[in-house]
Amino acid sequence: MRKLVYYVAVSLDGYIAGPRGEFDFYPLCDDMSSWINERYPESVPTPYRELAGMPIDTPNRTWDTVVMGRGAYEPALAEGVASPYNHLKQYVFSRTLAPVDDPQLKIVDTDPVELVRRLKAQAGLDIWLCGGSTLAGQLVEEIDQLIFKSYPVIAGDGLPALSGNFRPTQFTVTERREFRNGAQVTWFDRI
Repeated sequence: MRKLVYYVAVSLDGYIAGPRGEFDFYPLCDDMSSWINERYPESVPTPYRELAGMPIDTPNRTWDTVVMGRGAYEPALAEGVASPYNHLKQYVFSRTLAPVDDPQLKIVDTDPVELVRRLKAQAGLDIWLCGGSTLAGQLVEEIDQLIFKSYPVIAGDGLPALSGNFRPTQFTVTERREFRNGAQVTWFDRI
């Protein structure tokens, strides 16, 4: 069975973005960028792959599907990109966005839990939960693994990693890696 993996950047105080969706305050460094390109190439948006130094047709290693909320999708739309991860099957959860005419992207206005359970039962690579906090909160019972890129930054306000109902859910640390910018990537598996 496929896993749902919440792979996301997070500040020290638990925010994935600023109050208006800002995410450009995370300090980047070459060793981390190179590592991301190698370990999780599918997380690099299709239009930016060449800028990131990777061939546009780099194969997916971990995920072949991405689910995201409207807020995670809107930065691409603001840049005129209707299919930001064209190398993945994309599902965007929104009750306000119009359907998109693209075979790789589907706007979904139904229950995310139901769709994710169907996707998990299908054959393929794992499923990447790209964000945002409301969708992650709705899917918390379906998340099999967290991969948090924790940056040494305090945001002070913004979008929390998860929002919604109070549902304590225990995970265990299975791996951790640190980079020159002080960021750490930590893998957590559901207990």
